[in-house]
Amino acid sequence: MKSKTLILIVSFFTFLISCKKSDHVVDTPQQGTVTLEVDESFRSVSEALTSRYMALYPNTKIKLVFKKEDLAFLDLLERKVRVIVMSRELNEREKKAFKDKIDLDLQPARFAADAVIFIVSKDSPRETISVNELHELLKSDQKKIIFDGTNSSNLNFVAQKLKTTPDQLKYSIISGNKNIAEQLVNLPDKIGALSLNTLSRPYDPESEALRNSVKILKVVEGNKAYEPTLDNLANRSYPFSRILYFLTNEPYFGLGNGFIRFSCTQLGQIVVSKEGLQPYYLFRREVQMR
Repeated sequence: MKSKTLILIVSFFTFLISCKKSDHVVDTPQQGTVTLEVDESFRSVSEALTSRYMALYPNTKIKLVFKKEDLAFLDLLERKVRVIVMSRELNEREKKAFKDKIDLDLQPARFAADAVIFIVSKDSPRETISVNELHELLKSDQKKIIFDGTNSSNLNFVAQKLKTTPDQLKYSIISGNKNIAEQLVNLPDKIGALSLNTLSRPYDPESEALRNSVKILKVVEGNKAYEPTLDNLANRSYPFSRILYFLTNEPYFGLGNGFIRFSCTQLGQIVVSKEGLQPYYLFRREVQMR
């Protein structure tokens, strides 16, 4: 009787342990679920990359959550999410926080060149804006520059480029990059600041309609005006070009790191290119035939 009881007890605990293990199966690059938090400015390229990855690996699910860049970084530190996209450089305090909380080497996985672009209504006579003029406008109480919100990637990056902080700038807010472009027609004296990725998808009817409804300003730095073309993003000559990169707190090669690796390989870089952005690793090559 005692031996039967012992066998039942051992069997019961073996069952519990097996159930516990099944509830905590570690994901792999080919199966599982992971959440990716990205700023709304990078919606288009993020949707394209995750969609392509899940098509290649049907047993994976990448949940896209759109959140302001600064807030996504905080979620990464608190381990509420495993992968985020960033566009600005982390400051020393943030680097230390990553090291202290995550205890991993900081390894940005760069995958695309994007830009903050400045747009006006199609009927506006303005063709350019200089870096110095932009800085002055962002000190003015007129608040002529429109951003998509506080803590956003566009605002953060412009502030970093101008060697200041967002709290030192004066600006207007319209929520959403797309909404800025759509509402400028009724705001002839305003200048919208949004991501190139909002307008960059070359064959998308919605992106094409937005591009045709606004005028993208050239940015003057020094004595030269630069457009946000792919060549100017590749050589970083456009003053507000920026590199998008992934950060992760995943300590093993799971779905998060698998997706990051895919985005930086040739196939992922082709997806970036089709989004109208400059791939970080796969640059265009021109061959002249004579």
